Amino acid sequence: MSLLLLVAVVVSATMGFMQIPATTVLQLIGHALSFSGKDAGFDPVVTAVVMDVRLPRILAAVLVGGMLALCGTVFQAILLNPLADPYTLGISSGAAFGASLVIVLQVVGLALPSAFSVPIFAFAGSIGTLFTVLALASEDRRLSSTSLILSGVIVAAILSAAIGFLKFIADEQVGIIIFWLMGSLSGISLQNIFLLLPVALIGMAVCLFYSRDLNIMATGERAAATLGVNTVRLRWILLVTCSLMTALCVSVSGIIGFVGLIVPHLLRHLIGPDNRQLIILSTLGGGLLLLLADTVTRAVLPAEVPIGVLTALIGGPFFAYIFKKRQQENG
Repeated sequence: MSLLLLVAVVVSATMGFMQIPATTVLQLIGHALSFSGKDAGFDPVVTAVVMDVRLPRILAAVLVGGMLALCGTVFQAILLNPLADPYTLGISSGAAFGASLVIVLQVVGLALPSAFSVPIFAFAGSIGTLFTVLALASEDRRLSSTSLILSGVIVAAILSAAIGFLKFIADEQVGIIIFWLMGSLSGISLQNIFLLLPVALIGMAVCLFYSRDLNIMATGERAAATLGVNTVRLRWILLVTCSLMTALCVSVSGIIGFVGLIVPHLLRHLIGPDNRQLIILSTLGGGLLLLLADTVTRAVLPAEVPIGVLTALIGGPFFAYIFKKRQQENG
């Protein structure tokens, strides 16, 4: 999977309005990794296209897709629900609402412009949404799978209306808010990568650290507690960690749905339910899926389509299939 992802990165960097040979891409990357300040004689236009435009976007696709798939894996494991992911639980919508809110506050002068204001508000929105969804879905301290998804849909609908109101208020900034709703990786810079990378590494390390406990959780909450797993602490640590990662993804790329649903579900059928493997492979698979989707929208289609639209077109029917299959199994 790692090798496949690396090949996809190089191939994606060659594609676009300017076709660039793979050998040139590899030479540019090698020169950049050598930290040599010498001029290697590359065409400055080609260098700018690859290093300043395409590679940051490619790396963002890999990091955002990987984090969303990782969060989907953890949500499905900790909530024992194959339909759970940041999008279906409404957490992505909560993060988008927080990001949209701070944009409006900056427009009216109530918030200071800052590189961290959007991620902070997005995180607050995602955490608030998570608590609301869990509170609505709880029945005598138990979480019903159906209630959980329905609660996510309800909260997402309310947040969608709230974002619509914010769009009405911030007339001159409406294009930026629409960006959060449709999802896009255009305009990504290296600053975004430096923000995404450490959070992705720390988040993955935390999830891997608790992967054994997640496997035990699959036997049931009582059995896990008997085996020494503090299920309450485990849930809160992982839910907050994944909410932070989701919020950061939304603050950079907007709402990109269903990546956290498709990848973990497919891999679980291919390699089994061991979360120690699923966490790593889902992260790689999510990065690969979003990179391929972004390459299609950027370089294959005649006009660039928001990547969130493409993932929704793929993920919507997939979500319906899983939901119907789960109904038949339970029925």
